[in-house]
Amino acid sequence: MPSLKETIQQLPKSPGVYRYFDKQDNLIYVGKAKNLKNRVSSYFQSPERLNQKTRRLVSQIVRIEYTVVDSEYDALFLENSLIKQNQPKYNILLKDDKTYPYLCILKERFPRIIVTRRVDRKAGEYFGPYTNSRTINTLTELFKQLFTLRTCTFNLAQDSIDKGKFKVCLEYHIGNCLGPCENLQTEEDYMGQIEQARNILKGKLGPAKQFLEEKMLSHAQNLEFEKAENIKKKLLALENYQGKSVVSNPKFGEMDVCTITSDEDRAYINFLKVQHGCITLSKNLEVRKRLEESDEETLGFALLSIREDIHSQAKELLTNLEIEEWDDSLTFNYPKIGDKRKLVELSFKNALSYRKDKRSQSEKPRPNKTLEQMQKDLRLKDLPKHIECFDNSNIQGTNPVSSMVCFRDGKPAKKDYRHYKVKTVEGPNDFDTMKEVVYRRYKRLVEENSPLPDLVIIDGGKGQLGAAMKIMDELGIRDKLTVIGIAKRLEEIFFPGDKYPLLLSKKSPTLRLIQQLRDEAHRFAITFHRDQRSKHFIKTGLEDIEGIGPKTIEKLLRHFRTVKRIQEASVEEVAELIGKDKAERVKAALPIEQ
Repeated sequence: MPSLKETIQQLPKSPGVYRYFDKQDNLIYVGKAKNLKNRVSSYFQSPERLNQKTRRLVSQIVRIEYTVVDSEYDALFLENSLIKQNQPKYNILLKDDKTYPYLCILKERFPRIIVTRRVDRKAGEYFGPYTNSRTINTLTELFKQLFTLRTCTFNLAQDSIDKGKFKVCLEYHIGNCLGPCENLQTEEDYMGQIEQARNILKGKLGPAKQFLEEKMLSHAQNLEFEKAENIKKKLLALENYQGKSVVSNPKFGEMDVCTITSDEDRAYINFLKVQHGCITLSKNLEVRKRLEESDEETLGFALLSIREDIHSQAKELLTNLEIEEWDDSLTFNYPKIGDKRKLVELSFKNALSYRKDKRSQSEKPRPNKTLEQMQKDLRLKDLPKHIECFDNSNIQGTNPVSSMVCFRDGKPAKKDYRHYKVKTVEGPNDFDTMKEVVYRRYKRLVEENSPLPDLVIIDGGKGQLGAAMKIMDELGIRDKLTVIGIAKRLEEIFFPGDKYPLLLSKKSPTLRLIQQLRDEAHRFAITFHRDQRSKHFIKTGLEDIEGIGPKTIEKLLRHFRTVKRIQEASVEEVAELIGKDKAERVKAALPIEQ
């Protein structure tokens, strides 16, 4: 897999997410890595070191894509988003399809803050998701230290509270709740705490600190030093809390990020889609410049196409260029600091990696080494990109047919395969059969002014090769292509006019490709010959007998093998197989030839 090896060699040693695709271009696996190059390389080591599932995965990989991120934490989150969005089959087989938790401020009177894995936007305001359970635990513990929020599930409607339907629980007695269920805490005071919790979840620690500082000073002025000390401890806990991430910053809504880097004739673009604080799509695009378009013009052109393809409804676009806004539906933002700037830098890093990969591919085109070796071994003028091979098939001269298979760039081009019914030759005559089919093939190409192959292979020795060369001379194309013959016995290769054959090593890639062509031509000819024989056998007169169907005919031919044996058999013998009535009809329709 040379193309995969080249891709792996160009992978950066950075955190990121890699994606594997099969030959149908289906995404089959998504993985994360602290070091992309090392992690992806580990899949392509000795098969004995891999388990069965991994070996099966690797055998289906034909293409690799990757996205660079800033940290392993971000890679973990992006991996989860891509798996949920695409559900690759090997991730479903090899990984637990779990969802990451959110913190939700419920829409209720005296709202609670809960941890949940189910997202229902109508139920409340969600923050997250959080890929690290320690972050969730830290936040919930922090809220317990800072605020006195209820944990009960009562419906605290004012009428129910006034009627005394609820009683304070243990949480009230140990100081974790101020008893809103018995009107011991006002809704205004409770919602003030909820607002500070919301600020913390959004990453705004300043308002929460100010809120606590004001309460601490108020307690101190009222000589409530014990309460002031408790507030001071809460302030220290808040200052020690850190839990921000570029990828999962909850303050981001839906936005697009698009950056560009370019050469003289090409531009390389990376596009990221951010939804609810997480990257849900990463897309690279190469644009070939036709004129001297500026990067701004190129980016604007590409953006229209990408946003239309993915049906993006984002109202804000982050980019590394200052672009004039199109209309009021989309706002272009060129951030210079902050988390949005980090997202732009992340996208630009991916654009640079994409440009590096494309440059490497263009600077090092992968040659077909087998064709180059064949050109050298057979002393050809040009690289044999177009090869045709002929083979004949007949059994004792019956139903003679011939086949021609075509390989382009070393691979079968099955749309160009041809088979021929021999029209002018009677009996087993390979030389004349070869003359006829070669003449029919190349007379047509000459008349249609179609390109001739670089190499023609004749399945046979000097005799068949000589017959083919007579046709080449007759058509006047001997000097326009190279013709060789291959003898099956010793795998000898014959050239026109050479006394001695060319013997190649059994391990030679040239010989292996010639054998592949010869075997494919033989297979194609045999298949066609069998079809012709089957049609010939059917037309024996049996199908014309009234009351004798295909199944009866098949049963007769399987048992007696030939129509002649059916003629020679007695009525009783045939009746044992298909019944007396049908046997009499068959025998009457097939009299014994004198």
